[in-house]
Amino acid sequence: MAWIYLLGAGVFEIGFATFLKMSNGFTKLVPCIAFVISAALSLWLLNRAIQIIPLGTAYAVWTGMGVIGTVVIGIVYFGDPAGAARIILLMILVGSIIGLKLVSPV
Repeated sequence: MAWIYLLGAGVFEIGFATFLKMSNGFTKLVPCIAFVISAALSLWLLNRAIQIIPLGTAYAVWTGMGVIGTVVIGIVYFGDPAGAARIILLMILVGSIIGLKLVSPV
């Protein structure tokens, strides 16, 4: 169950980073509210996950999911660059996250 909490925390982290961008410097109300809700849910779920999963593993997976998700969102929806080096580095990050899961004692 802890890994499901961590997965949810990562999804909400992607959400709060995306809503932060959409808030346009906290000038748009709806994205600001969505940012606060997403951030709160992400941190609550992360807290639940670290009760079981080692802190370093959980935090690395949480931030890694956030990085991967926000880079993909940035490329697809915000026109961020999608060069070969970025894609290769994202693939390395995905491999690192999978590796952390595989060596985790939980």
